[in-house]
Amino acid sequence: MATTSLKKINQRSFDYWKAQHLLNRAGFGGQPSQVLALRDMGPEDAVDHLLDFERSGEDPIRADRFDATIMRPRTEEERNEFQRARRTGDEAAIERYRQQRQQRQRADRRQLTQIQDWWLQRMIETPTPMLEKLVLFWHGHFATAYRPVEDSYHMFLQNQLFRNHAAGNFKNDLVRGIIRDPAMIKYLNNNQNNRRSPNENLARELMELFTLGEGRGYTERDIKEGARALTGYTFQDDVFRFNRRTHDDDAKTIFGRSGNWDGDDFVELIFSRPGSARFITEKLYRYFVNDAPGAFTRSQDAVILKLSQTLARSNWELRPMLRQLLLSEHFYDSENIGACIKSPTQLIVQAIRSLRTPARDLRTLNTSCGYMGQSLMNPPSVKGWEGGRKWINTSTLFIRQNISLYLLTGRDERTNPWDAGSTNYSARHLVQHLEGMSGRDTVRDGVVYLLRFAHSVPPDEDRVQQWVDYVNQRGGRLDEPTLINLLALITAAPEYQLC
Repeated sequence: MATTSLKKINQRSFDYWKAQHLLNRAGFGGQPSQVLALRDMGPEDAVDHLLDFERSGEDPIRADRFDATIMRPRTEEERNEFQRARRTGDEAAIERYRQQRQQRQRADRRQLTQIQDWWLQRMIETPTPMLEKLVLFWHGHFATAYRPVEDSYHMFLQNQLFRNHAAGNFKNDLVRGIIRDPAMIKYLNNNQNNRRSPNENLARELMELFTLGEGRGYTERDIKEGARALTGYTFQDDVFRFNRRTHDDDAKTIFGRSGNWDGDDFVELIFSRPGSARFITEKLYRYFVNDAPGAFTRSQDAVILKLSQTLARSNWELRPMLRQLLLSEHFYDSENIGACIKSPTQLIVQAIRSLRTPARDLRTLNTSCGYMGQSLMNPPSVKGWEGGRKWINTSTLFIRQNISLYLLTGRDERTNPWDAGSTNYSARHLVQHLEGMSGRDTVRDGVVYLLRFAHSVPPDEDRVQQWVDYVNQRGGRLDEPTLINLLALITAAPEYQLC
């Protein structure tokens, strides 16, 4: 049974492999030199380093990084002209507007692919990997898909909301932010929510999927009354707008408390519920610690309870709870190492960041992410991605193995076998630290190290011997072609899907 201790791991226990575990989970892995640097910091400085999103000195992402005008609303002049064309039956003018709309939609879909590639590149190159790891988490938690939204710039704005408040205040920054987010408002039809015809979508998902959890401490009456509180929460172009004319000003009763509640009051009432910190803590635990299916074990329950209490005591600030988790003995327990299945995004980004392969082609990588079940900015539903074992089936496993091969060699499944000597990739950096060590079996040491580095857990001796024999059959040297062939075998193994 895993320890339930949230005591800080001590300096002596924080070895190279514990540092790698931290970098894999609180980011997207790293090269041997980066793991070593993290180990030398010690656990507290290492965690603080990963949680310090300001240290990089990167320039802020500009609002004009992408085109905000592609799906702009019609001007007053355009609206008047279109209405006149409809009144007078001017089919040519109506057709012109229809074609302009289709052109903008095509341009917007192209911009979405640019945003997807830009975000994937950020994950690959960022000096603050935990920041982007959290942005990915919030994208799956407050799941919003492009297709119903049909505005790529709104998806970019939402992505920025998650980035600006990734480890900030869950209640005041993220939840209050999401009920004002144009993409979410459109996705859950709250722009149609008015006092004459309340729409329950946002109110329902706010409690069921974003804060309290399905069936936890609310009723259908609370959903209906919460929807009334959210009437008038809409947007105009790219900004939130509170429409007082469509807002229901009458008294509402939510969780047995009556008042003239609005959306902010509704959020406040939700967070006054007993156990309101539990659901988000559970989701963060599965994301960072252990995503095994089914109910939590007794030891996991005990840890989640303590972490949720930290979150509530910190007035919903996320950073203290995340720091407590990442420093805890529980986080580094052997039961929690190699206990998460890599998401498609984690699989790709971690391969590039840890093995230092070329990124090859971002569009190919994003397309492959979609084939593996995780199309960025297009989660399958408002529930987001289920994750865990749902990532793996016979089809996705084949693609997972092929994408690793593509990163190592530049070859995809449609091309001829690769030449391991001309792949535009050198794996030498992974084993350089083993060279020149007298009295050591360099081949065995290299195989053991590569297996542990890629698979996160101590390797099985039979597997080690199998691949030592393979290297010896090729001349007994870890030269470049042999290293790449060996990595191709290692990344095709089932254990490589874990981190």
